[in-house]
Amino acid sequence: MLKKIISALLSVTILFSLAGCGEKTGSSKEKDSGTITVTDHSGKTVEVPKNIQRIAVCSIFPLPSVLSVFFDSAEKIVGMPEQSMTAAKNSLLSELYPEILNANTGYMNGSEINTEELLALKPDIVFYSASDSKIAAQLQHIGIPAVGISVNKWDYNAIETLDHWIELLDQIFPENEKAKTVSDYSAKIYDKVQKRVSKLSDEERAKVFFLFQYSESTIMTSGDNFFGDWWAESIGAKNVAKEIKGDNAQPVNFEQVYAWDPQIVFITNFNKAQPDDLYNNTIGTYDWSGLDAVKNHRVYKMPLGIYRSYTPGADTPITLLWLAKSTYPQLFDDIDITKETKDYYSKVFGIELSDEQAHSIFNPGSAAGSGF
Repeated sequence: MLKKIISALLSVTILFSLAGCGEKTGSSKEKDSGTITVTDHSGKTVEVPKNIQRIAVCSIFPLPSVLSVFFDSAEKIVGMPEQSMTAAKNSLLSELYPEILNANTGYMNGSEINTEELLALKPDIVFYSASDSKIAAQLQHIGIPAVGISVNKWDYNAIETLDHWIELLDQIFPENEKAKTVSDYSAKIYDKVQKRVSKLSDEERAKVFFLFQYSESTIMTSGDNFFGDWWAESIGAKNVAKEIKGDNAQPVNFEQVYAWDPQIVFITNFNKAQPDDLYNNTIGTYDWSGLDAVKNHRVYKMPLGIYRSYTPGADTPITLLWLAKSTYPQLFDDIDITKETKDYYSKVFGIELSDEQAHSIFNPGSAAGSGF
């Protein structure tokens, strides 16, 4: 009987030992499988390769520029939308990383993907807009690891959105960790601006208008739920179009702009207009001359660093500081925006800009506004 009991105990011990070995083996295989599992901004769990060498981007236009400074190289980017390429050709991005110009743009036609052309690029991973379910379904169908990136999940808060973009990239590319550095610097700039503008009375808060898109037939701006409204609030100003309820860009008629009579107009790089086009009424039949902003020459073209600064991107903290200084020059008269820009690129991304390069960010041409 004793022998039977001992034999039974030994059998149980061996079974538990084997079970333990099985668990360790499974864990080891997952660890060494060559993949990383992440949750993207659409809430999907995605398994991506650890050693990613080829990246394609769909429908998330600022991301190629963010990836370039994240890696301090654009060599991994094999494909991106034409709208991203237009910005690259007309900004510092192609000067800092000329290899970005080798990226293919032919697989995207508006919001449509040519999956055959995309597959021909042999991407290891594809990034796309998390809100675009159609593209998500296409990418899932062809079996490429696809990660959704959101532009509006954080209520168009440009700083918070950028922080989450970099945080997700850190998970996918842990060797390039930058999340804390970017977040800390952004928070520092934001707090600096808030400390100064918080003392403004309601009467002192400037009335601003964001000219998002502009042509002979169209004027589009930011209502209460787009980046322009966040920018305005973040610099202690009033978005005159806040009364418009709606997500993303909203069309307005010229009579409404006159009724608002903004003190400042900020022109984005999603259109080709320059301040002189408003001062001299060179586009369409619009007559801007009666607006307060035009009378006082307070029309400004937004910065163009490595992408169109109206959206989240690597230039977001500097854009915030520039907007605040442009709106309230006396409050920020001690800020040397060129020096701040050079310090930011150096400390956060290890990129040393010349004075000329930093200065060019705040004096963009019109070409980047093509295609919208």
